Amino acid sequence: MQLVCPAGNLPALIAAVDNGADAVYAGFRDQTNARAFPGLNFSGDDLRRGIAYAHARGRQVYLALNTYPESARMREWEAAVDRAAELGADAIIAAEIGLLDYAARRHPALPRHLSVQGSATTQAALRYYHERFGIARAVLPRVLSIQQVERLCAAAPVPLEVFAFGSLCIMVEGRCQLSSYVTGASPNRHGVCSPARFVRWDEQPDGSRTVRLNGVLMDRYAEGEPAGYPTVCKGRFAVGGEVFHALEEPTSLNTLELLPRLHAAGVAALKIEGRQRGAAYVGSVARVWRQAIDAHLHAPQDWQMRPEWRTALAAHAEGHQTTLGPYHRAWH
Repeated sequence: MQLVCPAGNLPALIAAVDNGADAVYAGFRDQTNARAFPGLNFSGDDLRRGIAYAHARGRQVYLALNTYPESARMREWEAAVDRAAELGADAIIAAEIGLLDYAARRHPALPRHLSVQGSATTQAALRYYHERFGIARAVLPRVLSIQQVERLCAAAPVPLEVFAFGSLCIMVEGRCQLSSYVTGASPNRHGVCSPARFVRWDEQPDGSRTVRLNGVLMDRYAEGEPAGYPTVCKGRFAVGGEVFHALEEPTSLNTLELLPRLHAAGVAALKIEGRQRGAAYVGSVARVWRQAIDAHLHAPQDWQMRPEWRTALAAHAEGHQTTLGPYHRAWH
């Protein structure tokens, strides 16, 4: 199994490669990718250096072009495909069918991975993308149980990649409406939920802090209480006389205990979420997963979860708690 790690900047890319990533995924510094935060992502020069660094060590770099352009702006996304090919990227990760079609026609030798934003969860959907656009891999959305993943691996016409660790999303990827409902800026089109220009932090006289998204109160934190980046799905709201995480608690997906089962199913790649996180996060998480994967490949019959792996990953989890999410559920 490939270990595919995130990089929001050049130091993170280097950290991923140095700590065992087989491939790194990154984005350009614009709205063509779904992590378009200010100060994040790559200029052409940085990406060229990053690709050279990875290739010199036998690793790959994938370009995330996974947002949905408006028809009037399609040429910007097509130009991004051209740049990815020119820079020597090993694959693009895309969801919009017009963009996949353009890439297949204009750069047939550049592998195309179907993004999680494409929300392909059935054999029929995967077959369509494979036959029509020649995708070489598909990233499965984080809504499937482990049993569903196993069945898809057995029937899919292309290798499959699954999310292994990182932030969860309660929406079906590619169809989120929460951020656009509050801000008018769709994460699927504008590249980020909770765009920074809509975020306002205020410190209160008692030392507490409030955070608002386009004027809507998302959360209130006591003095010294850890605070995450505000998103609608992970805010605390007053409902029925109580204030709580009404939609989703801050927590991170962690499937490390499922590693043997994912390998046996034939999963081609394990993906770490977190292009918005720093080099320390990327390096630490990549190192744990590299050790776990190598230990399983070396002696699968003796593999077991090590306490130090669990502790290291929990330190980087949202809310310092982890979950198997939809991978583990009674119904599927």
